[in-house]
Amino acid sequence: MDNSTVDVDLKAGVEVIKDKNGIDQVLLQNCRGASARVSLHGGQVLSWKTDHGEELLFTSSKAIFKPPKAVRGGIPICFPQFGTRGTLEDHGFARNKMWVIDDNPPPLHSNDSNGNSYTDLLFKPCEDDLKVWPHGFEFRLRVGVTSDGSLILISRVRNINCKPFSFSFAYQTYFSVSDISEVRVEGIETLDYLDNLCNKERFTEQGDALTFESEVDRVYLSSSDVVAVFDHEKKRTFVIKKAGLPDVVVWNPWERKSRAIMDFGDEEYKQMLCVNGAAVEKPITLKPGEEWTGRLEIAVMPAI
Repeated sequence: MDNSTVDVDLKAGVEVIKDKNGIDQVLLQNCRGASARVSLHGGQVLSWKTDHGEELLFTSSKAIFKPPKAVRGGIPICFPQFGTRGTLEDHGFARNKMWVIDDNPPPLHSNDSNGNSYTDLLFKPCEDDLKVWPHGFEFRLRVGVTSDGSLILISRVRNINCKPFSFSFAYQTYFSVSDISEVRVEGIETLDYLDNLCNKERFTEQGDALTFESEVDRVYLSSSDVVAVFDHEKKRTFVIKKAGLPDVVVWNPWERKSRAIMDFGDEEYKQMLCVNGAAVEKPITLKPGEEWTGRLEIAVMPAI
């Protein structure tokens, strides 16, 4: 990657660089050295590292870092739909479009500013977008690294249309794990879920925690605002806090499907797990002038 900087003075701990395709990326670093890297292609978080330089997000070794497709890994933003439906491309078009640095971001809440390194991005639909999804909107995204190294994403979608519209959404978060067979997810016990491997049939989670022995593709409904991913081998826990995102999507392609994904290694399913804060079952509807906010905060800590 070409790390030449652009002459932009945004904030302390923020630097803008260009990748090998000439696309701007924003580097965020807190005072202790924890960092994140965000591409203006898709508003996608590509990296999140601890203050010791350990990467916490998975990216495939076969990922394609060239538009128009999103990178296989990190945190792609799925909007205005999650999944496959109608004429829209899979998971919507926001993750495949160019964003810009927001020159007029909303004011910071005190909890979002203390010790944080952050950037604000903006996405507005172009004429081609409006042809496939004819709704005027402004999508503002704030990505921040807190003083303790947590990663924060805040999405604000405003309807600037003269009529209502509805959408679904997900932060498709690819976590880096040691071995999927050594991972469990807690905070989803007793929840109903839609199983995408069974034609979205509805089931109820029976276990105290979700563990992995085969492909999983589920949408857990109306979850609590805190979900945890325990990695026994690495002795660490991801704690996921969310707001405005009632659902949790859990996905691992396992062996057979991994071989069918062009930009994914055959054995890489062992080192990744997607656990996504999402709004899938009940689409979000905005009247003209209304705004929706979806917030995700991920902390990493030693396993108890």
